[in-house]
Amino acid sequence: MTFSKVSRVALALVGLAAIARPAAAHVDYVTDPTGDAVDAIAFVRETLAVPVNAALFVGSGAVAVTGLALYLRYRPRVLDIEILRAKLATYEDLIPWMLRLSLGLPLVGAGFQGYLFAPTVSFDPTANPLLRLALIGVGFCLLFGLGTRIVTTFGMGLYVLALAVSPDALLALEYVPGFVALFVLGGGRPSADDILLDIASTEGSIYGRVDRVHLLKAWLDELTAPYRRYVPTVLRVGLGVSFVFLGVTQKLGDPARSLAVVEKYDLTAVVPVDPGLWVLGAGVTEAVVGLALIVGLLTRASAGVAFLLFTTTLFGLPQDPVLAHVTLFGMASALVTLGSGPLSLDRLLGEEPAGDAETVSAS
Repeated sequence: MTFSKVSRVALALVGLAAIARPAAAHVDYVTDPTGDAVDAIAFVRETLAVPVNAALFVGSGAVAVTGLALYLRYRPRVLDIEILRAKLATYEDLIPWMLRLSLGLPLVGAGFQGYLFAPTVSFDPTANPLLRLALIGVGFCLLFGLGTRIVTTFGMGLYVLALAVSPDALLALEYVPGFVALFVLGGGRPSADDILLDIASTEGSIYGRVDRVHLLKAWLDELTAPYRRYVPTVLRVGLGVSFVFLGVTQKLGDPARSLAVVEKYDLTAVVPVDPGLWVLGAGVTEAVVGLALIVGLLTRASAGVAFLLFTTTLFGLPQDPVLAHVTLFGMASALVTLGSGPLSLDRLLGEEPAGDAETVSAS
């Protein structure tokens, strides 16, 4: 096999992962249980027993590893990327707003549509009006940045409730790092909390005589300040764990439903490979991207690719619920802006300067 053929194979599998990976992550959203039990280990063994599948799988993996090794060895200097990184650093003060939007919007939608975080954890909104009101209320408060840390804590409680109702809530695991990051950062600017704090702390203001609660925000800001530098770490580890969980359990762990996704959307017509290779390639790709985020390797690039893959999926799979992916978009966007943060391979390898994302602590 020539190098050009290997390159085409690698690009084909990248395209395969671009379409199938997010679909694999949420197969429960677009398929019904098949009733067919497929042993995961036997599925992998049988798929790779086909010589063509094995060549494509191993070959694309080798190309990816070689490319990564060459990049880390020579570290090409690209001025455009350096300018992009410097520009992204100027947006760090907007991270709380970004997170509030990406958590608040889907929660409002979940309340109106009647599900707890993941669309498969449904409830009857008319029979449970308080639960519906709670989701909508938390969502709107996050959107406005009103009582951000309080409603974030309440939102985390709702997520624990969702887990108690159904383990399917793990499909929306990305809410956990989002809530934790927002509690550490607070509402940021622009937000109702920022405005009300300024009014409440101004001597002689009428509102300041009534609202003493917002004065707690200044105390909490000071209390959480030392931990804000770890927000990128929280986001990438949380999102990475979510990816690994979804790739392993939803794709590799349930190949029957994953194969149903390939058949339902005729994905083999997009990239003509064996359906089993679609499933295997998508699951492994998602797990590898998740591991890269967890260890903080090429974080901005990984998060940027994830953002593009989510976009491709939403256009390619019309039945995949848009709201269920908004939080993922927000997490990926925040990581593109912040980079890996401390406790990462990027920092250890010098891929990301030590000063990157440190200004979050002063935002």
